[in-house]
Amino acid sequence: MIQIFMSILLYFVIFFGIAFILNMLFRTKWLMAFLYPIIVIMIVDDISTLLYFTDTGEAFSILAERFANIMPMDIVILLSGFAGTIVSGIVIKMLRKRGYQMF
Repeated sequence: MIQIFMSILLYFVIFFGIAFILNMLFRTKWLMAFLYPIIVIMIVDDISTLLYFTDTGEAFSILAERFANIMPMDIVILLSGFAGTIVSGIVIKMLRKRGYQMF
């Protein structure tokens, strides 16, 4: 139980930090929220990204199979990372609204 809680917290904090930095550098609010599904695919599929370009059908069938086998706790952990990216966008928006200029 402690491992699940720590995983949820870790994913939230890591993706909040990464999204905050990317949003700050590229002057966007939701960049990482749009990139997060690609990162989830890279985490879940466990195959080379090049395979999506060379053998598309095979790659997507492997991806569908892996997504079908995800455990509910894994979904919660991955959703906590997505929540971190969303909160990061909200924080950036609030900071800019209040006059803080970042880069």
